Amino acid sequence: MFKHISKYWWCQAMGWMAYFGGTIYFSYAIEGKLSGLLIVNLLIFIAVGIVSTHLLRGIINTHNWLLFSFEKQVLLFLALVLSTGIILYLGSASITNLLREPGGKKTLSERSVLEIMSTSLLSGIWWLIYFIWHYIARNQNTEVDKLKLESTVKELELKTIKSQLNPHFIFNALNSIRALVDENPQRARTAITELSNILRSSMQAEKVEMVSLENELNIVKDYLALEHIRFEERLKVQYDIEQDTLGLPIPPMMLQTLVENAIKHGISRQVNGGVVRITSRMKELQHEITIENTGQIGEHMNEDGFGLQSTRQRLSLLFGKRASFDIHNMNEQTVEAKVLMPLF
Repeated sequence: MFKHISKYWWCQAMGWMAYFGGTIYFSYAIEGKLSGLLIVNLLIFIAVGIVSTHLLRGIINTHNWLLFSFEKQVLLFLALVLSTGIILYLGSASITNLLREPGGKKTLSERSVLEIMSTSLLSGIWWLIYFIWHYIARNQNTEVDKLKLESTVKELELKTIKSQLNPHFIFNALNSIRALVDENPQRARTAITELSNILRSSMQAEKVEMVSLENELNIVKDYLALEHIRFEERLKVQYDIEQDTLGLPIPPMMLQTLVENAIKHGISRQVNGGVVRITSRMKELQHEITIENTGQIGEHMNEDGFGLQSTRQRLSLLFGKRASFDIHNMNEQTVEAKVLMPLF
């Protein structure tokens, strides 16, 4: 039952109970006794306090006065303190007068001003806590909204990059299959199946931020099988994959992009072809993936091209500074592209 009570009503109850307890304690400490009239008056005052603050709070929320500028909120705060103080005094005095004898009824006097100041001080504490609470809550909500916006922007950026990546390798594959239709129909049918696997996997990859290395390798193997049709003996592929890394998550289509880059800018430019070597291992607390290929980074290969640039962008969006990507000439015959991603 208590779970359905809002924080606001918990604060109302606890605050006024604290006021009731404090007043009773100090009255007993000063006078050495408690009168029934004091308790009745106190309960009436608290009832008027709860009703008045709740009604004024409702008016504030209805008109969204908490969204005012800081200067207007200061004026609103002062007006609420004074109006609540007057309501507290007049409301409690009117109700208690109904319980008094005609000769003992309370009337407005100079003492009334002091009592209104006293009730205004009490209401000032109530409204100060209320405004501070909403100020903190509003800042927290703003921060949450900001994080949600950043997350949405990040997701949209990743989807944009992936939507540009996915069709990138299809055209070469279709050209390879077309060349096989007359020469080797059986191999053409197998190639169509391999391309179908790639397209199916790429469509599923658009729905997630990360896939396992094993799934990504399956796409790469189908892609390389299609490229082998084009390059035949000029393309040699080597794998050095640690078994423990197969289940590790990586950005979808990232490995595919780097392998395609190795073939396009490396193997295809070598008269005798070359080797593509894919390595995956755990190094300290990082997952290291390297793609080595025969060739050299030269003027024909722009290191800031879309494929490499998108790899950097995706790693940055997913891991920030905890991931890195680098591509360089290992020696006079080999280029190495290296990706480092955190394990946790």
